[in-house]
Amino acid sequence: MHKDKVIMTGERKQGTVCIFGTGDFGRSLGLRLLQAGYEVVFGSRDLKNSALVPKGSKVMTHTEAAQMAQVIFIAVRRNHYDFLTSLTPALEGKVLVDISNNLKRGQFPQSNAEYLSSLVPGASVVKGFNTVSAWALQSGALDASRQVLVCGDDPKAKQAVVDIAHSLGLTVQDRGSLRAAGELEDIPLQLFPNWRLPLWIATGLTAFVLLYLLVHDVTYSYVEDGKDNFYRVMISLPNKAFPIVALIMLALCYLPSILAAILQLHNGTKYKRFPDWLDRWMLSRKQLGLMALALASLHVLFTFVKPIRYYFLHRTDSDVIEQIQENITEPFDNTAAWRSDSYKCLGVVGFALFLLLGITSLPSVSNALNWREFRFVQSKLGHLTLVLCTGHTLLYGWDKFLQPGRYHWYTPPAYMLALVIPCAVLVLKLLFITPCIHRRVSRIRNGWERPGKSRSEHATVPMDKATSL
Repeated sequence: MHKDKVIMTGERKQGTVCIFGTGDFGRSLGLRLLQAGYEVVFGSRDLKNSALVPKGSKVMTHTEAAQMAQVIFIAVRRNHYDFLTSLTPALEGKVLVDISNNLKRGQFPQSNAEYLSSLVPGASVVKGFNTVSAWALQSGALDASRQVLVCGDDPKAKQAVVDIAHSLGLTVQDRGSLRAAGELEDIPLQLFPNWRLPLWIATGLTAFVLLYLLVHDVTYSYVEDGKDNFYRVMISLPNKAFPIVALIMLALCYLPSILAAILQLHNGTKYKRFPDWLDRWMLSRKQLGLMALALASLHVLFTFVKPIRYYFLHRTDSDVIEQIQENITEPFDNTAAWRSDSYKCLGVVGFALFLLLGITSLPSVSNALNWREFRFVQSKLGHLTLVLCTGHTLLYGWDKFLQPGRYHWYTPPAYMLALVIPCAVLVLKLLFITPCIHRRVSRIRNGWERPGKSRSEHATVPMDKATSL
């Protein structure tokens, strides 16, 4: 988006907005304001910066610019706020929008917005636009976040900022008084806050399964048979570990809803809050599913690599040469063919549905679905995906669990570990869809309470802790 491509209207109707600062964010904001029909004036300590600002705007001294507008965006860093004290008379009664952020949490004892308010007590300070980047403003509302968080003590000042955000095509969430400014300033510093639990689970499970496979498949062969199979740690072990962890994490997406139903049956009401750990688990289901999809995708990629591995080619050639030398032909095993094709078919279809679940979880796709459609895909097709992937694993293992030689050092094959949680989830789900239990759970979720229960007996569920089922 070029600066000279500014959409100019025949008549300015939006008023004038002032911006202190001609940095990247100030210039991007000025361009968007010009496109929305505002007059834009920049306050700068160096009037030579006029060559950098969008065409159609003006550059003045801070005092002159402040006199031109009622709303002033402070697009400078906190350590440069001192110059504002000399502008106190000009800023009297103005709305100052603090868009600054810090480099780390707790950098200052007081939030930037509260500090600004103490410097210019005669102005109304509103914290806002600090969670929107310069790139987002340049790209428009289509390719970036559309939400602006605001807080402030003056309702009229906040409304003025809200009106500007709406005119730019952005949505606004009011976070309360100016005391919430510190919380807003910490938001851009967060690194995947909703992904921490799924990442820890994925990392822990993957490390455990890889270590288990290293001991069960590689170390055992080296100690007991003297075979050096440590080369398998590069492809073979990850190609076993990733699908195991993916299947477990997929099952973990559907286990909390079953636990929630059990609690509701036990309590005889839906008006009792869930434990914090369960509520956090339920809020992490999307991230758990996407992590599982990523691991399943790695399994697919590693499987494609299998035919070109040196070990695979060498073993195939050796088997052919051995049959030629011994003048024997290995007979076709019809049962093995059925098993092989069946588990591969279930794997392909299951992965395809897995991809569908991941696609429909994207905001751009889920927003196009109504609640019934979204629930059908994520719940009905989700459980079908779990069934197919569990069947894929069962057919892969086939009768290995009956072979004593598979239990190295009295430990079962790794695929058996992957089946514990998924099979438990499917069995519990099967129980909960039986008419007698399903009917009772549905009545509770529709508001029915067991006789003798009253809402006053239960703790109120805070809005930030409530979980929709």
